[in-house]
Amino acid sequence: MINNNSFEVLISNLTNPTLLFFLLGIVAALMKSDLEIPAPSIKFISLYLLFSIGFKGGQELEHSHFTPEIWYSLIFGMVIAATIPIYTFFLAKDKVGISNAGAIAASYGSVSAVTFVSAVTFLEIQSISFGGHMIAVMALMEFPAIVMGFILIMKYDKESENTVGMKGILKHAVSNGSVLMIMGSLVIGIIADSKQAEGIKPFTTDIFKGFLAIFLLEMGMITVKRFSSFRKHGWFVFLLAIILPLFNGCVVAVASSLVTEQIGNRFIFAILAASASYIAVPAAMRLAAPKSDPGLYIPMALGVTFPFNITIGLPLYYFLIQVF
Repeated sequence: MINNNSFEVLISNLTNPTLLFFLLGIVAALMKSDLEIPAPSIKFISLYLLFSIGFKGGQELEHSHFTPEIWYSLIFGMVIAATIPIYTFFLAKDKVGISNAGAIAASYGSVSAVTFVSAVTFLEIQSISFGGHMIAVMALMEFPAIVMGFILIMKYDKESENTVGMKGILKHAVSNGSVLMIMGSLVIGIIADSKQAEGIKPFTTDIFKGFLAIFLLEMGMITVKRFSSFRKHGWFVFLLAIILPLFNGCVVAVASSLVTEQIGNRFIFAILAASASYIAVPAAMRLAAPKSDPGLYIPMALGVTFPFNITIGLPLYYFLIQVF
């Protein structure tokens, strides 16, 4: 049944401090303000966010038993990541070309760690928990999407002279900084002694939201700067960057009930399916699709899909999960 609480969540999300800092970044860039966050600081904050969610997820997973639901969740996540690139590629290839379509497909099959962090914050506001194994699901969803994008490009781009093999792509995906940090933190969180881990809890938990707010401030400024190069590709890619997350998130929000009944886990599944990577995938596509245009697929993910998800997507997927 639809209840008033669902609509209250929609309204309260618009006053979330992290979202407001994102909007401040957009305003600052539009005003051509000299507001700037040093690049080394942003890199540190990025690593901190990945470290924090990975370590906390590992600690939660350490206290969990590997039930069939956890294994089903891992498989479900990888199936999602391998399926989304297929229809995304065929939707885009006639409009943007094979290489660009492959990069877009990989981006939307993969995930955004920052969107995941925003989703975790959203759940905390609602006092809803989620399984630590969902951190592993997020990390594992990077690989199938990148590999599938590479396969599609190699199969349909007959003129490609790409000499990078599947082994090279897999190696690059595993060694990517963001993937390595979150997976490494997850493993450390699992094997670390719980009592010893309490000693760094103030660092991993108490200051988390503050760092997230500063990071999203930077994301807002970057969104405006990169969006200008994106506009030349026309309305098709703009609409695609909205329709894809809307479709993926809504379908998985409902379908995830086949894997788990926990609202928090279903919500994470929905946002992972709806998000698009603008960190790991661009790094991998430099090897897999050197002819693809980063000025197309990065602004799609960062300039359109990311704002859509944190303003409309989060409360919408949560609403659907409550209804179904």
